[in-house]
Amino acid sequence: MKKNKYLDDLKEIKEIMSRTTQFISLSGLSGVSTGIIALVGMWLAFRTVFNDQDYLVYHAVSLSYEREIYLLAIAIGTIILSVGSAIFFTKRKSKIQKQIIWNGLTKRFLFNLLIPLITGGILCLMLLDKGFIGFLPSLTLIFYGLSLINGGKYTFREIRYLGIIQILLGLLAFQFISYSLLFWTFGFGIIQIIYGLIIHKKN
Repeated sequence: MKKNKYLDDLKEIKEIMSRTTQFISLSGLSGVSTGIIALVGMWLAFRTVFNDQDYLVYHAVSLSYEREIYLLAIAIGTIILSVGSAIFFTKRKSKIQKQIIWNGLTKRFLFNLLIPLITGGILCLMLLDKGFIGFLPSLTLIFYGLSLINGGKYTFREIRYLGIIQILLGLLAFQFISYSLLFWTFGFGIIQIIYGLIIHKKN
């Protein structure tokens, strides 16, 4: 009996330590929703910008003002909807688990996540302005992967594996630039959905 009580106490201590070192309210459904939103965003981008133009090259190209606005609108809309869905599902999970969602750990998670993400976003905007459209799928994957790895120490370890996969896909997208939209769709869409389902099933 004493041995069982000792093991139970150790298990409880381990769970408490996990809650104080990891942002465990991160929802798997947020990964699924962001993956679906990314697929819709890519479909819109292909229909309005990439469908009849060869922009996926290593040199600068001429992008009309109208298409540049379309691309920015789709990107901003995709980001807003993805962040909104992530917040919604994460808040819902935290309420179910009776956890405080906004604390020092959450701030550290977001800080480490956003540094590479914002840096990559600014760089991509600069490249878009100069016409280097072909680099965007690769760089968005790479910087997204770096942000996941950077923030991964504050949440599930699987998010770091997701980050590594995104970086590898980004490198492949750069090497095979004419197929970079396919790598982007696979990374931000399919892989993101699979990751979300794994986390949702696990937790």
